[in-house]
Amino acid sequence: MNPTRRKFIQQYGALAAGIGLGSLVPEEGWAMVRKHLSPNDKIGVGAIGINGMGWSNLSAMLKNNPDVVCTAICDVDASVLAKRSSELEKNFSMKPVQYADYQKLLSDKNVDVVIIGTPDHWHTLMMIDACAAGKDVYVEKPIANSIYECRQMVMAQQKYNKVVQVGQWQRSHAHFQSALDLLRSGKLGKIRMVKTWAYQGWMQNIPKQPDAPVPAGVNYDMWLGPAQKRPFNPNRFHFNFRWYWDYAGGLMTDWGVHLVDYALLGMNAKDPLTVMASGGKMAYPDDAAETPDTLATVYDYGDFIMLWEHAQAIDGGNYGRNHGIAYIGNNGTLVLDRGGWEVIPEGKKMEAMKVQKSDDGLGNHHKNFIAAVKSRDMPSLTAPITAGATVATVCQMGNIAYKTGKKLTWDKSKQLFTDPSANQLITPAYHNQYKLPKL
Repeated sequence: MNPTRRKFIQQYGALAAGIGLGSLVPEEGWAMVRKHLSPNDKIGVGAIGINGMGWSNLSAMLKNNPDVVCTAICDVDASVLAKRSSELEKNFSMKPVQYADYQKLLSDKNVDVVIIGTPDHWHTLMMIDACAAGKDVYVEKPIANSIYECRQMVMAQQKYNKVVQVGQWQRSHAHFQSALDLLRSGKLGKIRMVKTWAYQGWMQNIPKQPDAPVPAGVNYDMWLGPAQKRPFNPNRFHFNFRWYWDYAGGLMTDWGVHLVDYALLGMNAKDPLTVMASGGKMAYPDDAAETPDTLATVYDYGDFIMLWEHAQAIDGGNYGRNHGIAYIGNNGTLVLDRGGWEVIPEGKKMEAMKVQKSDDGLGNHHKNFIAAVKSRDMPSLTAPITAGATVATVCQMGNIAYKTGKKLTWDKSKQLFTDPSANQLITPAYHNQYKLPKL
């Protein structure tokens, strides 16, 4: 995006938001822009980390937003860069600049928005650096690998006033929204318990492998970033990073942030009073993973309790669904997952209901993000950084309860546990000369 277009977006968007016309900008505002600019003038997106969800996000953004063009891609694996570059040319007729260093991508004047699809331990530094560089950001969930980092990311968004959307795309599914409409109607009666779960039968064991040479074309030092220096091991690289504490939080923060997010959204809740967790490596006690393959977590919110359950290598979840959220009320239970929702009545207190998925949540989510980039209307974001921070913090609380083996009490006013040993796990250690961000 050239300086003229950027200035227009900022000025027009700020004006429109100020007078309550943010929703008009995508139609009227962009029509004004097109009168003065070439038809080829697009919003430039740069994607950092494009092997998994980073690629899914980039593809969804390009498919659903004709005003967006991919101008740059970045990955520490040269083979991934080459593969995605070829796919972009084939599928979208785009030839982005390739970077191995994300800082160089952030310095690219043709990059206006950034997608961060790296392992979790890199999200914080990259998001803050992107905002400081003047970029709007779409960051994958969970937003961070610690409670402290979540707080710093919220502060960075506020300091630099950039549009930041979190990849909790279920919020953009129409059937998830209609489920909340029913929940808030009061027809279910008082909700005393909310269950959330992910039973993932396809997640089998990870056999132990010896350390190995770094693959050709991989910048392993950059991949590690602030994580502890360790020899390269294939089990820790690409997708399986999720099962190692250095880089992520297991299923609790992987699937948990999606499902717990909707539990909290539906109950208008944030800070629990207490949290306790029990579980371990019960399916595959001797495999290579560190995070628990089986876990049950209980959050007490005073007037209701929330449960999180996960189990790898099992598909038989609650209500016959391998993942979901269940709001259990006096009159009936609302069960919701990515395929749709249903109401299971309590006797004859209400009618049974069923709704199926009918739209593209990920595509809708990227439309919402780009619309906010154009309008500068931050409240219009479906999953702002504050929402991402809330649910990531709650899920990190569950992991901390598991690690300490204690029932923990949370002091909302201090944003700390009452247990000193638990508080030691709020702030991560950064390594390899990287510094914890302070804002």
